[in-house]
Amino acid sequence: VDVYQAWCGPCKPVVNLFQKIKNEVGSNLLHFAVAEADSIDALEKYRGQCEPVFLFYTGGELVAVVRGADAPLLQKTILKQL
Repeated sequence: VDVYQAWCGPCKPVVNLFQKIKNEVGSNLLHFAVAEADSIDALEKYRGQCEPVFLFYTGGELVAVVRGADAPLLQKTILKQL
C-alpha cells in the first residue's frame, strides 16, 4: 500500500516498478493499492510526512514497511515477501 499525503499525491514512479515486478513474477499474490493518510484514521501515524511510505501486508498482517521511494529496497522487500 502506497500511503501518501493529500498535498503531494501517490508516488507514480513506483506504480511502474510494481507493475514490472508483477509482470516478471506473474504472481496473483502481489496487489498494489494507494491510500491517503489524511482520510483514513488507521493511517494517522503516517500523516505529515514528506516521503512516501509503503506498507506490505500478508494475510491481513503488516509484515514490512519501506519509507521513501527506494526502488532497489522496494523490489527486495517485495520479492522477500512473495
